Amino acid sequence: MSLTVPSAPVDIAEHFPSLVPYARAVTLLYPRIGNPGREDSSLGGPLLWPADETWPTCAATDHYNPARDCAVVGPVPVAMAPVLQLFRRDVPALAFPPGTDVLQVLWCPLVHSEHDQWSPVPVLRWRSTVEVLAEPLLEQATPPYEFDDDYVPQPCVVHPTGTVEYPNWDLPAELLERVGEWSAELEETVGISYFDAFTTQQSKVGGYPGWMQEPDWPDCACGIPMEHLLTISASESCGRWLPVEERTRPGSGWEVRAHGEHEEEDSHGMAMGDCGGVYVFLCRSCPGWPSVHRYDC
Repeated sequence: MSLTVPSAPVDIAEHFPSLVPYARAVTLLYPRIGNPGREDSSLGGPLLWPADETWPTCAATDHYNPARDCAVVGPVPVAMAPVLQLFRRDVPALAFPPGTDVLQVLWCPLVHSEHDQWSPVPVLRWRSTVEVLAEPLLEQATPPYEFDDDYVPQPCVVHPTGTVEYPNWDLPAELLERVGEWSAELEETVGISYFDAFTTQQSKVGGYPGWMQEPDWPDCACGIPMEHLLTISASESCGRWLPVEERTRPGSGWEVRAHGEHEEEDSHGMAMGDCGGVYVFLCRSCPGWPSVHRYDC
């Protein structure tokens, strides 16, 4: 079920028309603790998985658990954790490879030093619901014998909701400087900055990465810039993007409080450095739609 995104505090087209060409459609996922099934879109829920397909594991030589004094884990491979499952019916704005209608994201729930990113490494599966349901299903995934709590999400239902956002860092330098000046004016006049009002830093599909540091867009091996597919965010504190339906829901952990902060007890519980997150990119021009990720915090 989708939710209702509150209206923007001002009209970008009227107040800063130079930003209009940078608008991008985004689907905010709004993960909330629940009991999703394997045939539901979810974050941290069970996956629709064939019984005869081996559950993926990670045998990276550099993965480790920082909670165990940075001890490298091994030599037994670690089972990957289910992170995200999205069905085409729930996220119609997401383009799927021909013959598929479900996207699954898993990762090893340990820190990896690969490319100095110090993060989990996402793995994508694109599937056909019809094909999977034609065979016996896996009843229970293999749990990892070692994991970092910060990278194992609590089971959440998702509420994919379409809206429009603008970039935070991904602007030409001169325009970014002007936006920064306007943002300060906006905060003085309406009480919210451009960056809080028009950019999102929460789990989403499409839109822009919610960079906490300078952008690091990857190029595909074919030479073209890759597309931002989705973000798994460390924080689900929505700020002005808090859905209308949740602004007065007592006891939910998401109601508006007197000091203006929103607790996150109702979401996936991953910290991942407290802010930022894992950004997944892909190239639709190459066979197999290769993917890579970036991480910042």
